[in-house]
Amino acid sequence: MKFLDQVKIYIKAGNGGDGSPSFRREKFIEYGGPDGGDGGKGGSVILKAEQNLNTLIDYRYQQHHKAQRGENGAGQNKTGKSGNNLILKVPLGTQVFEEDNKTLIYDFLKIGEEFVVALGGKGGLGNTRFKSSTNRAPRKFTKGTKGEEFIICLQLKTIADIGIIGLPNAGKSSLLAAITNANPKIANYEFTTLNPNLGVANYDNKEVTIADIPGLVEGAHKGTGLGIQFLKHIERCKSLLHMIDITNDDIRKSYNQVKSELKNYSSQLSKKKELIVLNKTDLIDKKKMKNIVNNFSKNIRSEIITISTLEKKSISKIKAKLISYAS
Repeated sequence: MKFLDQVKIYIKAGNGGDGSPSFRREKFIEYGGPDGGDGGKGGSVILKAEQNLNTLIDYRYQQHHKAQRGENGAGQNKTGKSGNNLILKVPLGTQVFEEDNKTLIYDFLKIGEEFVVALGGKGGLGNTRFKSSTNRAPRKFTKGTKGEEFIICLQLKTIADIGIIGLPNAGKSSLLAAITNANPKIANYEFTTLNPNLGVANYDNKEVTIADIPGLVEGAHKGTGLGIQFLKHIERCKSLLHMIDITNDDIRKSYNQVKSELKNYSSQLSKKKELIVLNKTDLIDKKKMKNIVNNFSKNIRSEIITISTLEKKSISKIKAKLISYAS
């Protein structure tokens, strides 16, 4: 399934049905009087957060959505049938904006949450409603009101406990595959991950939702590489797991580069709780690893751990750590 995290759509609630101007017509009844029923209510457009969705791709191919119109009223005081509501399913974490894509209308933070984004029109009144002691044969009736219609923007911001960040090819996807049920694409070249991947890690009867964010390159906050299009997906994460390839020539430079991109995008991102993970320890000897860690840890306030995604012991160790960082 293709990933899409931003889309603009047109929505139209159903119009209300018209009231009826009917008069009772029966044999041997000369003046039957008015018996026009009311029109039915138009259907509303409702957005609903679904658990099994993680993309807005369906709205790329269908951008116009209309709810059903209410039926007109009829004789014998029959009220028209109300139009069916139109329920549009969106992923958890979807934000609804006005057409300007700046004014936030609603934010979906819970599974099953619903929001009426366009209200259906009211049904018109039949002529029975206008009968009075002074007007026993009213011909007056009203038409149904129009349903609301808007152009709205939907933006998806992934909701996860932990966001995995780092340069391309640091081993983020390998870690996600090792500790969760996710199946991200893994290969030994940059930008294997082109979309955020979500997985759930289980440890000690607790669950942690983890998001693997595409690698950040220098100038990402300005749009370089994959740009800022995925940085927004870590804004909701409680903590960040900063993964670094320990075999890099200068891991301090790698660390500072990613931190700089986060800070330039949002000062709040750079202040999030952070766990630094030095990965690929299976590629160097223990003495060299110890020297690298000692030199790197100077003036670093965040916790640092070393792992290899190929070792079961490392996987258990990092799972235990993530539980504490997700709370």
